[in-house]
Amino acid sequence: MARKNGGLRFQPSGGTRAAQVPVGKKQRLSVERLANDGRGIAFIDGRTWFVSGALPGEEVEARVLDARSKVIDARAERVFQASPERRAEPCVHARICGGCSVQHIFHADQLALKQRQLAEQLERLGGLRPESWAEPLTGPEFAYRRRARIAVRWDVRNKRLDVGFRAAASQDIVAISECPVLVEPLQPILRALPALLGGLQAPRAIGHVELFRGTASAVLVRHTEALSEVDLASLQAFCSVHEAQLWLQGEGEPQPADASQALGYRLDAWGLELAYRPGDFVQVNAAVNEAMVAQALQWLAPQHDERVLDLFCGLGNFALPLAQQSREVVAVEGVQAMVERAAQNARSNGLGNAHFYQADLSNSLADASWAAGGFDAIVLDPPRDGALQVVRQMASLGARRLVYVSCNPTTLARDSGELLQQGYRLKKAGILDMFPQTAHVEAMALFER
Repeated sequence: MARKNGGLRFQPSGGTRAAQVPVGKKQRLSVERLANDGRGIAFIDGRTWFVSGALPGEEVEARVLDARSKVIDARAERVFQASPERRAEPCVHARICGGCSVQHIFHADQLALKQRQLAEQLERLGGLRPESWAEPLTGPEFAYRRRARIAVRWDVRNKRLDVGFRAAASQDIVAISECPVLVEPLQPILRALPALLGGLQAPRAIGHVELFRGTASAVLVRHTEALSEVDLASLQAFCSVHEAQLWLQGEGEPQPADASQALGYRLDAWGLELAYRPGDFVQVNAAVNEAMVAQALQWLAPQHDERVLDLFCGLGNFALPLAQQSREVVAVEGVQAMVERAAQNARSNGLGNAHFYQADLSNSLADASWAAGGFDAIVLDPPRDGALQVVRQMASLGARRLVYVSCNPTTLARDSGELLQQGYRLKKAGILDMFPQTAHVEAMALFER
């Protein structure tokens, strides 16, 4: 965002202001190193270029996507001299789709990039190094994603429906014929979806579509006006052919077209099945999710006589396995609907020692009845903005062991510094490769008092 001033103009020392680099300009660059988000970094004319799709040592032609004074965002459109570390992208849409940003990097190098990002953030923001590093927690690098949102937009000028994924650094929609990161049961649905939606009587009524795979496949259609009986019948027939549940969302919450249908996912290692509804938060990578839960329980090492706290518990992803190994689990979540579904998940799995509460975890815990009595161990899995307010109160809860699961190394590093002030030390940390082919980093850290 441009900085505003009170009307005075100041000329930079040394002459006139350098001309802004126009969006769309092409520039030949020599890439020197890799940024933490997987973009190549180049320098020219006193400006720093961040180039998606470029690797260190490469000569590329890049197109400017955005320019902010001395910082340029660009995308490599031609590679004159390729790095030996480059691989051919397995997906034909990789260079235009906004979903996967590092497919041109071998998977082992993707893991090293994520490990480096976590280590640098902990060191820079928290001044921390774990006593030991855990091996990266990984699963299949393709066919892992069990949930995807499909963008839908009516093109008024051309009178057509665009269906696909958002383009990189753009609101354009890329028509997708295949998606290698999507789980196999959803692939035929994805391929057939554009023809179905384009053939509806009122295609402009479709807002977006979400695909899910758990105990069943499901298709959620978000619509901005009431669907006709004909269009509804077309959607139902489509889902019947693909053996998928149809869910609809207008003004309220998503609802199944057939009220007798239920959707869920399994945690096979613990013999658990958790019900969820489209719109609930679930980890998109089933294999890494189960490995993550197993590692959290291994690190936390709950005992059968211990009381354990699960903060930001969601549907009970950690709480239910913990309840099988602990005397009592207290689980807290900010969204009341999720609390109710988590409690039902505990009941349906025969777990009477897991208790669920709704609370705003950005507030003081002093008056929270569920916090009375303290805890032996804590697991927390906050959203991207972290859990600063609640970690400031950790010492009052008495736990000697704490596992922090993070989807943002920056806030994990910040909160780790606060935990250090609370009397904890960082015993172990490692990355969770929840989103292969992207630069997104998830991590787990173990703290002990």
